[in-house]
Amino acid sequence: MTTISLRISDELLAEVTRRSIEMHIPRTEYIRKSLVNMNHQAALEMNRKRMMEASLRVRQKSMAINSEFDAIEYNQS
Repeated sequence: MTTISLRISDELLAEVTRRSIEMHIPRTEYIRKSLVNMNHQAALEMNRKRMMEASLRVRQKSMAINSEFDAIEYNQS
């Protein structure tokens, strides 16, 4: 396992310490779990953005196809 060093405000450190005590886990485990959770949330957000982009592309293609069908129906009338 690799060790990292980071600078955080005293207020943030106090909150991390308090919450880790409340959860009865070591502060390093609390920080580790927070990083894992942030990575998970970031992955979910990236997936959401990719799905939205794909949805917009499909929507645009669907609108083009609908326009073609409308033109065919209009010309047959």
